[in-house]
Formats: sequence, structure tokens, C-alpha cells
Amino acid sequence: MRGFHLCRECQRDYGDPADRRFHAQPIACPACGPRLALEMGGARVPGDPLAEAARRLRAGAILAIKGIGGFHIACDATNEAAVAELRRRKSRPGKPLALMVRDRAMLDQICTLEPAEWEALCRPSAPILLLRRRDGARLAPTLAPSLAPGNARLGVMLPYTPLHHLLTEAVGRPLVMTSANRSGEPQIYRDEDAREGLEGIVDGLLGHDRPIARRLDDSVARVAAGALRVMRRGRGLAPAPRPLPPGFSSAPAVLALGGELKSAICLSTAGRALLSHHLGDLDELTTQDAFETAIADYAALFDHRPAAIAVDLHPDYRASRRGAALAAERGLPLIGVQHHHAHIAAAMAENGWAVDAGPVIGIALDGLGLGEDGTAWGAEILLCDYTQSRRLARLRPIALAGGDVASREPWRVLLAHLDASLPPGDISPALFDGLPAATVRAMIARGINVPLASSAGRLFDAMAALLGLAPRRLSFEGEAAMALEALAESAPRTGGFYASGVVAENGLATIDPAPMWRAAVTDLAAGQPRAVIAARFHAGVARAFADAALAAAAEHGARALALSGGVMQNAVLLDHLVARLASAGLPLLIPAEVPANDGGLAFGQVVVAAARLMQR
Repeated sequence: MRGFHLCRECQRDYGDPADRRFHAQPIACPACGPRLALEMGGARVPGDPLAEAARRLRAGAILAIKGIGGFHIACDATNEAAVAELRRRKSRPGKPLALMVRDRAMLDQICTLEPAEWEALCRPSAPILLLRRRDGARLAPTLAPSLAPGNARLGVMLPYTPLHHLLTEAVGRPLVMTSANRSGEPQIYRDEDAREGLEGIVDGLLGHDRPIARRLDDSVARVAAGALRVMRRGRGLAPAPRPLPPGFSSAPAVLALGGELKSAICLSTAGRALLSHHLGDLDELTTQDAFETAIADYAALFDHRPAAIAVDLHPDYRASRRGAALAAERGLPLIGVQHHHAHIAAAMAENGWAVDAGPVIGIALDGLGLGEDGTAWGAEILLCDYTQSRRLARLRPIALAGGDVASREPWRVLLAHLDASLPPGDISPALFDGLPAATVRAMIARGINVPLASSAGRLFDAMAALLGLAPRRLSFEGEAAMALEALAESAPRTGGFYASGVVAENGLATIDPAPMWRAAVTDLAAGQPRAVIAARFHAGVARAFADAALAAAAEHGARALALSGGVMQNAVLLDHLVARLASAGLPLLIPAEVPANDGGLAFGQVVVAAARLMQR
């Protein structure tokens, strides 16, 4: 508010101790501002900006709307032509779009809510919440079909600024409210960047003359396994400090730089940790700039002077390289933390597991992370305390033909799983019709660019491909797995699961999914509904890892079970795991306010590094 000079009336009010405004924060004034404006084609539109913006939205326009931590791109969520055009302009063909609704009455027309979900929506943090669509919704006109294709849930938020309240009231319909950016780039938050960067995407810009100091994306959450689980930490949640568990009060200060995707940094000092907001994926140049800004910004805001830098073990992560450079510049120790150890440590610390409370059994179900043996991990049973972890069990590794390409093309992973599980004659050629299956098989046979990986994320992608839910090439991370979860959620609760085998390999208990693949292929050929196959798959994966974890806990005398990794954001899987593990009576340490995905990685790195420094 520094740039707004008080008018005579406001000066009188704020200068009078008897006036309530003397004791208040500044508020909007018609005379001294801030002032609202609507720009179309670079020119200011005369008249009432709000009424004109509402009229244009109802007529199918796509507008940028200024929020608290950045701009949104908005359109009428009931207008399929407008939604389809927004997708085309933003190059976002399938990723779900968030909605903003005026009030509970409007929300009840499109979604079903549990009491805990409504309470979460009304929190001061006002997150985007994933809610189940209402069957046979009778909103007139109905929501655009392409809002969240193939997804049983919608990301919904309530108005959280005065402008949002006024606009949703004036439009009278649900609005798409998606981050204002070009695909893969950070959200735009400066006026000049919005005018330039959103050209060709939006028809106009509804904003005001109060600047946004820092970029801050909306937080995203869902209710799963009986609690609110944060999936993206942003506006309303970051950078609120978190207390560290007992035993960390005298730990040295640490700066942790997280991973490559869903980047976030974390600072610890005086028994507290400050986990940053969601920054984005570091393969984008603009996100790298935001990453550097966040490091400097948080250090200045909190006067932070680290005694060590913590990074992921992967030497090619940009965050790891930047951490190594910072440690060298400042003469500080560089502490590498294995990816899945950091995930489990984050769950331990969030749930208050004391530094001297002993080891826990961790179930880390994730995409990919570099393991201590130099191979890619992602579906592990670990014995962990804060200083170290030991791998006890894993999913059977399969070849990722093409390396990172396989993460974007699930059919490659399906081919590797089926070839490892079924006789050649039992694999239908139609599954790979029009795909270069012979080339991929030759790559695997010759060992050319086919790293092995024990990844739960790729397992879910492969099952989605078997059921026809995955495109040849994914348009966004998690696209196939989200469709698979939605299908499983729609299945009748008839029970049943696909069993997996367990074999001993190289001193590890290895979960072999071959029996599961054989059963799924048989069911598919017999005409079993795809939803039933998806549900049995989820139940089978949960049972296999829960049983392996319980056996490990009994063998090693662990006193708790910790669950983390990006795949744990699958609510169907998490519900099955919790139900199976609860029978042991051990505490379950599950992420809630710290994301289970890589957005919480830096928090785990902080506590591991701090514990190691204290041990030294």
C-alpha cells in the first residue's frame, strides 16, 4: 500500500485515535484507491470495469483476473466453446482446470461434499479442493465437459478476495480459474508481464493498481484417509513455520533445495522449519529464476544463515548442482540425502517423531528417484531413522525403454511389464497396434538406453495403458494415473484384489507383479468391466506393500509405519493401505500439511541433514 497517498478524509480518520480506522489496516477507498480497471486489446475500457468484465465473461470471453499471489485466467465454466478455446490457447489439452464458485448453493449443484470438505474450503487458506462431481448435476446450463476429462473430481475453490466475491456474484456462474501462465511456466504476478506474457491467450485483463509483492500459487488439497492432505503448498499455507520434532531444538540451521520437479526449498533454524511455496519444475528457465529468487528472498526475510546445504543424491538435478555451488561458495558442508529417505523423513517429522524414538518402516511409493546403488527407485520398503535408511524390499525393476521417454509414454512401460510377466502368445498385438513395439523390444534385448527402475508411478501408468486410459504420449505428469484412480473410484465395492508374488533377490524382498498382470489380462479378455480391474489393481498393490511393510516391522522391531511419495496422493490406494496397516496397531505417520510428493522433499532433507550434523 506504500504507493497510495491518503485522501483528506482518510488522513482525518487515520489521524484520530478515537476513530476505529486509526487502529486498522488500510482499506480500499473510492478517492485514494486502489482502483479497478478492465483492459481489452491494451486499451482501458470505459464504464464500470466489474460489470463490463462480468458481461464479457458471460458472453464467452477469456480474461486475466488479478488475485493475491498472481493472475488467473478465467472464463465461463459452463461454456464449452470458451473452455475449449482456453485449452487451445494455453496448450493445455487434458490437464484439469480449477473452478471458482460463488457460494455453497452453487457448489452443491455440481459436487457432493462431506462436512470435512466444506470445513476445508472455508479455512482462511481457502485452498483448491478436489471434490467428487455430483451425478446428474442440474446446473443450468451444465458445466463444460472438457473441464476435467476422464476425472471423477473437480478442483474447486471459493472466492478469497473482494474482487473474486464481486465478480462471481456478478457473473452468477462457476468460473474457470487457472493459473495465468504459458504451459510449464510459473504463474504471472506482475502487471507488465501479464500484458506481454498473456498476449494471444486472454482477450482482456481485469486488474487494479495495487502491486503483488511475491508470486504465490493457490494451494491444492483433498480429503483422503480421514484427513485433509495438501498436494501443493502455496497461498494461505506457505511460508508458515513448522515446529521440528523433539530433539531438534538445538540443531544447526540447514538450507535444503529439494528436487527437480514440484520444486520447493526449506530452511531450518531454532527448532523450526520454513517450507517454501510451490515453485514449479526446474526444467523451465523461468522456474529456475523463481528458484533463485526464493533462495535469496527467504534468506533475507528470515535472516537465515545455514550451517550446511542439503540436496538430493541425483547429481544432475539442477537443485543439486545449485546446492553444490552454494556450498562451495560459502565453505559449507554439502549433505546428500537419498530421495525416498527424504520422503519418509518428512512424514516422520511432520508427525512429531522424536529424533531418538528409533527407526520406522517406511513405504515410499513414488515416480523415480536415484537410489544409493545408482539405479532408479520408486517403490520401496525402507528401515529409516533420521540419519540413515536401509532398503528392505522393492517392486521388481523393469526396463524403462528410452529412459525418461518411458515416463511420458506409458505403453513402453506396459510392454516391459507384460513381456516380463506373460508368455509371448498371451500378449495381444492389438495393445500395441501402430506403436514401434518391435523397436522397443530390440532396445530391451540389447540393453540400449533401458535403465532399470522399481517405480510405483510407472506401474500405475502401465495399468492405465492396459485399460486404454493413457494416450500414446502424456500431456502432463500424472495424466494416466489420475484416470486410473478415477476409474477405480467408480467401481462397485465388490472386493477382490490381484495378488503379487514375493521373491528374494540380492538380499531384498522383491514384490513380483507378474501374477497381477496375468490376472488383469485374463479379466480384460473375459470382458470384466475396466473399473473392476482398476479397483482390483489398487487393492492388490496396497495389500502387497502393506504386507511387506508389516513383515519388515515385525522382523526389525520398528515402532511405527511411515507412508510417503507422490503415489500416496492416490486416495483409493491410500485408503486401502491404511485399512490394511491399521490392523497392526502401530502409529501411521502420513503426510498432511507437507505434500507427500516432491513438494515436501526439502522438508525431509532438512531434518536428515540436521540429524546428521547433530550426530557428528
